[in-house]
Amino acid sequence: MVTQRAAAMAERVEDFVRTRIIPYEADPRRDHHGAPLDELVYEMRDLARAAGVLTPHILPDGTHLTQRETAVVLIASGLSPLGPLACNTMAPDEGNMYLIGHVASAELKERFLKPLVEGRARSAFFMTEPAELGGAGSDPSMMITTCRRDGNHWVINGKKRFITGAQGASVGIVMAKSEEEDSKGGACMFLVDLPDPAIRIDDVPNTIDTSMPGSHADVTIDNLRVPTDQLLGHAGDGFKYAQVRLSPARLSHCMRWLGGCIRAHEIAGDYANRRMAFGKQLIDHEGVGFMLAENMIDIKQVELMIDWCAGVLDTGSLGTVESSMAKVAVSEALMRIADRCVQVMGGTGVTDRTIVEQVFREVRAFRIYDGPTEVHKWSLAKKIKRDWKHAHGG
Repeated sequence: MVTQRAAAMAERVEDFVRTRIIPYEADPRRDHHGAPLDELVYEMRDLARAAGVLTPHILPDGTHLTQRETAVVLIASGLSPLGPLACNTMAPDEGNMYLIGHVASAELKERFLKPLVEGRARSAFFMTEPAELGGAGSDPSMMITTCRRDGNHWVINGKKRFITGAQGASVGIVMAKSEEEDSKGGACMFLVDLPDPAIRIDDVPNTIDTSMPGSHADVTIDNLRVPTDQLLGHAGDGFKYAQVRLSPARLSHCMRWLGGCIRAHEIAGDYANRRMAFGKQLIDHEGVGFMLAENMIDIKQVELMIDWCAGVLDTGSLGTVESSMAKVAVSEALMRIADRCVQVMGGTGVTDRTIVEQVFREVRAFRIYDGPTEVHKWSLAKKIKRDWKHAHGG
C-alpha cells in the first residue's frame, strides 16, 4: 500500500518531470558521447530544488523513504531519461547516498553525503575492473585493486573500468582488496575527493546508453593516498558493505526504467491511435493492438515485482535472492516493452524524434548492468541446489 506522503511526492515529481523536464530532452548540451553535460544537469536541479522535488527519496531529517515509497517516487522520476538527473535520484548517486548514509560516520556524512543530498555534487563508485586483467566484474571476489596501510594513510593501486560518472564527479567510493593481515584478505571502501591526480581517466568509451553524465570511464589508480579516517566502515568489510548497497541500488534501476518504459508505451500508444495504414488506425490492426496490450500486462507485472521485492527489503532483509529475481524479471520485461514500442512505431521508432529509441538502448544496457540476467539465474540455481541438499541432509 502506497502511503499518503509517498503518493503526494510522486504526484509532484511526475508533474515536474512532465511539465519542466521533458522539454529539456531536445536540449543540445551533450558531450561527444551523447550524455548530458553537467551544466544541463545542475540547471535542471535548480528547477527541482525550487519545486521541492530534489532528492525526494531522502527526508529532511536524513532518513529515507521506505523502499515501497521510494518505488513510486523513482518510477515518476524515470518518465524522462533526464528526470532522475534533475531530481537527484539517478545512478550511481542514489545508491552511493544510500550506502554512505548507512555506513559512514557523522563526520564523513557531513563532508561527503551532504553535498550529494543537496544535489550540488555527483559521485562515482569504483569497483568494476578490466576483464583482460582478470579483474572484478559480476564477481567482486576477483578484485585485483589493492590497498595497504602506510602510516596514517592507505595506499591504493589498480585499474577500474566502466566507472559511471567518474568524469566530472566530486565524490568517489573506491573499493580495493586489502593486503593487511588483520583484514583477512577482505575488501575496503574509501571515500575520496575528486578529481585527484592519482586517479587518472584513461578513456571514456562510447556505449549503447547515453543517459549518464560522464559516461563510463576506464581509470588508473596510481598510488592514491587516502587518510585512514576516510575508510568507510571497517577494514575488510567492503564486500559486506557492497551487499548493503547492492539490492536497493539494483531495485532502484528497475524503478527508474519502468518509468521510462511507461512513457515509451504512452508514446507508442499515441502513435498507434493517430497513424493510419491499410484503411484504419494502427491500433485496430491486431498485430499492433496486441503488442500494446502485452505492454500493459508486462507493466503491471513489473510494478508488482518491484513492490514485492521492495516489501522484502523493508523488513530489513538484504533481499539478495529477491532482488536477483526482480532484476531478471523486470529487466527482461522492460526489454520486451521497449522493443514493442519501437516496433509499433516503425521507422519513427528508430529515430531520435522521440525518446523511444533511447529507452530501448538504455534498457538493453540495464540487462547487463547490476549483474547480467545469466549471473542472477546462476545465483538462483545455486540456491535451489543448496536448499535441496539441506532438505535431503546433504
